[in-house]
Amino acid sequence: MSERSVVFLSDAHLGVQSAVDEAGRTAKLHAFLASLPGRASELYIVGDLFDFWFEYGTAIPRRYFGTLVALQRLREAGVQITYLNGNHDFWLGTFFRDTLGIRTIDGGVTVEAQGRKLFVHHGDGLVGGDLGYKILRGILRSRACIGFYGLLHPDLGIPLALAVSRWSRHSRPDGPLRPARLWNEIAKPAFARGHDGVLVGHFHEAYEQREDGREFFVLGDWIERFTYAELSNGKLELKRFEG
Repeated sequence: MSERSVVFLSDAHLGVQSAVDEAGRTAKLHAFLASLPGRASELYIVGDLFDFWFEYGTAIPRRYFGTLVALQRLREAGVQITYLNGNHDFWLGTFFRDTLGIRTIDGGVTVEAQGRKLFVHHGDGLVGGDLGYKILRGILRSRACIGFYGLLHPDLGIPLALAVSRWSRHSRPDGPLRPARLWNEIAKPAFARGHDGVLVGHFHEAYEQREDGREFFVLGDWIERFTYAELSNGKLELKRFEG
């Protein structure tokens, strides 16, 4: 096969720290994006690129300008970009589509490339239990909630959301990764639908499992691990960007 690579990354959570504290990893992400033209045909952002995203009618968060420019340059270089929303950047509006030419998806997507059929999803809400979170998830993503939030001035709404996000993260620390449960509750149902590979983010761990020609990947993050998956010549690999 001579097709260029398809790349998958998730969970940079830009904005979770101060601009100074996360300058290094932001620069590393931008360097990675700049490395893709010429070797990748597609990039899938599998949720939580930003720790919070909300676009008003005439305003977007200025904090992320450099990253938006990096994505725009990637599109200008001919790399197709698909952005799946996560549980922190679920309020994706029309800016990415209309201004940057980036396809946005609410939920999961089937990727058919290089003879493979992959199921890609951020990963939140796919494991059983946590009914309270799932109810809150539905409320926050409702049109009414989005409409009410849009009435807040950006200088109030954006800092408020970031503060709530940080509080939520510290009030509910991540537990250990449970690979067997993820395989049974996320990967197996996708395999039953005809997919031969499954990729998710959300869990901030880098993990891969192969069984009977089927593959399951947890993509890690761009906070500590700087990991991503790459599909090249029909083969999926989990890699780390050293930059």
